[in-house]
Amino acid sequence: MKTVAHMLRAKPNQDIYTIAPTATVLQALQLMAEKNIGALIVTEGDQVVGILSERDYARKMVLKGRSSVGTPVSAVMSAPVISVTPEQTSRDCLRLMGRGHLRHLPVIDNGRLLGMLSVGNLVKEALAEQDELIQQLEQYIRG
Repeated sequence: MKTVAHMLRAKPNQDIYTIAPTATVLQALQLMAEKNIGALIVTEGDQVVGILSERDYARKMVLKGRSSVGTPVSAVMSAPVISVTPEQTSRDCLRLMGRGHLRHLPVIDNGRLLGMLSVGNLVKEALAEQDELIQQLEQYIRG
């Protein structure tokens, strides 16, 4: 089973996109659209203070009739942040995501933000692990 550190290294785009809690939701949406991502990590200095996802926007902005222009990210971000460490496994991540109904997991090591994994990253990894196991079993059967 692969670790979070391995999965981060294997990601084609290893950029980390963050936004300040004082930025507007509109600014966050513009950044997410520009980078084609579904969530931003909210940071104050080097500290992770929240996460803002498309789901947060839909549930806390659109359904409540708020304006993206004047609403700060801090008003709708999810906090505290559920995160993983580089040593954890893909299975650990999938369990956390399943329990918390999460689509994104920041990777934090000793207070330092290293990256983020999405449910898509984890599904891709799970499929690769299954393919590898199938190949090993086929080789074993063939002798």
